[in-house]
Amino acid sequence: MRNYILIVEDDNDISHILKELLEHGGYETAQAFSGTEALFYLEKDCPLAMILDLMLPGMNGEDLLAKVKEEYPQVPVIVSSAKEGAKTRISLLRAGADDYITKPFDTEELLARLEAVLRRSGHAFPGRASHSKILQYKDIILDPESFKVTVAGEEVRLTRREFLILELMMRNPEKVFTKSNIYQSVWNEEFLGEENAVNVHISNIRQKTAKINGENYIETVWGIGFKMKQ
Repeated sequence: MRNYILIVEDDNDISHILKELLEHGGYETAQAFSGTEALFYLEKDCPLAMILDLMLPGMNGEDLLAKVKEEYPQVPVIVSSAKEGAKTRISLLRAGADDYITKPFDTEELLARLEAVLRRSGHAFPGRASHSKILQYKDIILDPESFKVTVAGEEVRLTRREFLILELMMRNPEKVFTKSNIYQSVWNEEFLGEENAVNVHISNIRQKTAKINGENYIETVWGIGFKMKQ
């Protein structure tokens, strides 16, 4: 099995956005623009996972999902669709979808969901070591396996980079992280003074976690960086 992600999407622009996003994240990709073309790839060389649009020409996404789960049950499928509502999500999950994301979606959230389904299927994904141990700091619980964060028992939805920043800091709660430390660890790129990117993500984490109980979990160490608040 090759290490590639199969993108099944008939909208050319969305397909190429997904291709660039995944390849920037270190994945190989293949693009199918119909259900029939997707089956060609599956018969030739099964992917690590599939990102599936429902509105496809010819064989629709629901029928393709059913066929994949019958003949290639080892391939996790994330459904990407403009269809909203709990009934739609529940129906697709019961039909075998491993996850569901509604268009327009946050690209970082899509990557996080992809990483989570790859973990559950036993495949490593590029760029990160496998850390499955659940982390806890005060009343924050972070599960690297499912990419789930709860504060005082209530789930907090973070983007992929927000999640990775919080995970990094919770693994080393006594350490003061410079903006360069955080950027290089999470973005996997050389730090070129991208202070605002780090600041915005830290601010978002603070706001989202504070909504639960008003507590600020991340402390600013002036002139140095950030650490978990003691």
